[in-house]
Amino acid sequence: MSSTNFDFTTKVGVLGGGQLGKMLALAAADWHVPIYALDKARSFPAGVAVQQFVEGDFKDYDSVYQFGQAVDLLTVEIEHVNTDALKALVAEGKTVHPAPDKLEIIKDKGLQKQFYARHGLPSSPFQMYADAPAVQAVIDKGVLNYPFVQKTRTAGYDGQGVAVIRTAEDKLLDAPCIIEPLVNIEKELAVIVARNAKGEVEAFPLVEMTFHPTANLVEFLVCPARVPESVAQRATEIAKQTITAYDICGILAVEFFWTKSGDILINEVAPRPHNSGHHTIESCYTTQYEQHLRAILNLPLGSTRLKTGAVMANLLGHPDYKGQVRYEGLTNALAIEGVKIHLYGKKQTKPFRKMGHVTVLNDDLDEAIMIAKQVKEQLRVVAG
Repeated sequence: MSSTNFDFTTKVGVLGGGQLGKMLALAAADWHVPIYALDKARSFPAGVAVQQFVEGDFKDYDSVYQFGQAVDLLTVEIEHVNTDALKALVAEGKTVHPAPDKLEIIKDKGLQKQFYARHGLPSSPFQMYADAPAVQAVIDKGVLNYPFVQKTRTAGYDGQGVAVIRTAEDKLLDAPCIIEPLVNIEKELAVIVARNAKGEVEAFPLVEMTFHPTANLVEFLVCPARVPESVAQRATEIAKQTITAYDICGILAVEFFWTKSGDILINEVAPRPHNSGHHTIESCYTTQYEQHLRAILNLPLGSTRLKTGAVMANLLGHPDYKGQVRYEGLTNALAIEGVKIHLYGKKQTKPFRKMGHVTVLNDDLDEAIMIAKQVKEQLRVVAG
């Protein structure tokens, strides 16, 4: 599509109807671009924001293929979709971003790691195994020593499918997997990078992340990352190299380990808007959602400059509650200057489920972190 004659009535189909689809649709509303979503129930977060919600399974061939016939362009808010249907649609001339063959690589952590090795992109060493008995066999032979990290090759999402195995008492994941050394991490970092079909590439400022110790989910995100400028420049350079190597149009979230020895290693990537870019809604000139639209529609990419420093905190379901969601402390949190609250509209809460996020805007990052922690204490996601 040429940016000089783009038709803003182009129907954009999104596979997935969660919070990412909702926020993408809200960004598209600024241009009145119609967003269609495919997911199992229109009560999902995107249901209230999209032009049309189609009930179906994005892992099912027929559902994806039929959905693709009704739109002009397809994208995803989750990578675990039926790529065979997407390939059939591409063969018929339908535009799909990211391309299904790239999705097949990214949704398999083993193929991801092989891709980085093949393209000279820095990542930690790895081995692939068929299942838990295969891993146990190399442990018993003394080939694999504790500690190590085990990741299932597929279906890992929101902290699932990852296990740190420190001793023989820790339970192995019984699935096709990769094994990596336990990296001595200084900080976990991420860069959201975008690319359009013209090959233009823009990266958002580097962020640093801290993770919930139990749920293995991002708990706090700080932007800009508090690292030396050389680290930020190197991570941004690697992110741009990565999206170019994948030849992806759209957003790519590149997560890194910055090690205590100074290495910057790719952990994994996500070919879609990402949790590590939520803060851009308020803190950057262009949001990650608008940027994704610009990229997949082959429009000029927007400025990624920061307006202000930001800290993002995920609102997770309280570990002791499950059922009809209720928010405690919402009014008090809304009264705090610089606090922006996003509730995803999920009807049911359960332990550690992502129910929303809060962005605190403040150039004093220490103060922003303090406020974010205060909000996390006040604003509880419970049931009843």
